[in-house]
Amino acid sequence: MNVSFIIPHKGRLEMLKETIVSILNLNYDQTQIEIIVVSQNDFLSVNELVKSNNNQITILLADEKGTISKSRNMGAAKATGEYLTFLDADINLSTNWLNVMFEEIQKDDKRKIIASTQINSNQASSVEIIRTLMNSSTADSYVDSLSGANLFMNAKDFWFAEGFPEELTTCEDIFFTSKVAKVGLLFCTSKANHVHLGEDKNWSQLFNKEIWRGQSNLKSLSGRTIPLREYPSLLVPLWIFFFTIAASLSLLLGNLGSTLSCILIIALPVFLYSQRLKRMAKRKVKFGIIVKFYLVYFAARAIGTVVGLTKSFNVRNAA
Repeated sequence: MNVSFIIPHKGRLEMLKETIVSILNLNYDQTQIEIIVVSQNDFLSVNELVKSNNNQITILLADEKGTISKSRNMGAAKATGEYLTFLDADINLSTNWLNVMFEEIQKDDKRKIIASTQINSNQASSVEIIRTLMNSSTADSYVDSLSGANLFMNAKDFWFAEGFPEELTTCEDIFFTSKVAKVGLLFCTSKANHVHLGEDKNWSQLFNKEIWRGQSNLKSLSGRTIPLREYPSLLVPLWIFFFTIAASLSLLLGNLGSTLSCILIIALPVFLYSQRLKRMAKRKVKFGIIVKFYLVYFAARAIGTVVGLTKSFNVRNAA
């Protein structure tokens, strides 16, 4: 077997089906592809995913309380492919995806992980368009880390990196790929693309997901070198949380000057991030929508980061 696709899964069956179909539609010899779905559902059969029985697909059932890292490592342990592809369960790949992955990874022996560029789905909302712009900003360049939406690598390099960190609930992909980046190169190509079927479509989805992601924000820093470009995204949520509390207290005390000063301090990083994204958006999204996006994004990240700190503190006390 040449390539093993490893897909951690929980819940949304229809998106998983679309993900499987996009793999089966790849312009590549299907006899050299195996698909390993590691599901946290109580039960899942191949017949639920494809109309006819397909011996390419293996289904493993994982503990519903386990992390996505544990599911990925579980799938990798069962894989027989020389190359591993880690794919989220809501990704639609372009038909040339696998051919491009091989082409790109073979260009340089130092390349360890290749990923494709995200594109919008049909009738994408403003939230999805902004998300896609953010995720595709590193197209055709080397990066310090990659998201886990789609990762293509040699199995030997995966095991050399000792797999995904199973103690992290989120940010495990950043931790793992940053570790691989210490010994090789990570490259994001626009020659192939993918649609994130489960991308945030509205403001509530954005808010809830960023709270969830923010909970492992600080925990993911342990044991890895943090590139300078990551510091703003790590510090801004704490900045906003602190000055929001300060603004609230100032307002309660009737100090309008301090309240306005805190509001301006909160607005500064939001404005700077919005200006940067405005240049990237090239009028695809109105500036007001971009500002709203970052207000929701950073507020949710701030809440998630504080929740994560509280959980870590409680764990230490319990120990």
